Amino acid sequence: MEGGKLIIFSAPSGSGKTTIVRHLLKQNDLNLAFSVSATSRPRRGKEKNGEHYYFMTVGEFKKHIKNDDFLEWEEVYRDNFYGTLKSEVERIWGEGKNVIFDIDVVGGLRIKKKYPEQTLAVFVKPPSVDELKIRLKKRSTESDDKINMRIAKASVEMATAPQFDTIIKNYDLDIALNEAYGLVKDFLAKPIAKEDKKGTEK
Repeated sequence: MEGGKLIIFSAPSGSGKTTIVRHLLKQNDLNLAFSVSATSRPRRGKEKNGEHYYFMTVGEFKKHIKNDDFLEWEEVYRDNFYGTLKSEVERIWGEGKNVIFDIDVVGGLRIKKKYPEQTLAVFVKPPSVDELKIRLKKRSTESDDKINMRIAKASVEMATAPQFDTIIKNYDLDIALNEAYGLVKDFLAKPIAKEDKKGTEK
């Protein structure tokens, strides 16, 4: 695999990374396209296959793992898999665009490790874990048990922040959006080091 650049936004659920990614996708000068992740979790609400996620059964997901079809994947909760298909990244690069990800911290760091020079990895930090809980409750899409699981996971995820290239503190959304735009714009303006074009994929 070789091609354009990879822009990763990772954060605990409710940090605002999805809002930031959607904003950046609207900036035509950045030439970005969204990498749709694959998942084995059930659809929620009005989610559409191929737009929000590529929805698969657990069996289908495991078959893709066996076939080495993923750039990265993770079992986030029991039988709840998420991953990035290599074919998705190749599709976007084939369109001459740069790839932007809204992805779990573990997946984000795995991609960064494979393509260190081609990738900008950004961690979006919420004001606090308490604020995170308030945001998740406002969504009204999950049970209290699931929210508590996300909060427990968030504490672990926050500890990975220093491993990212940069951290955006999302205390004020407008400021965070401007900061994200500037970071991505600057990164895209830099040439890719030739030795990294093929990545470090084994």
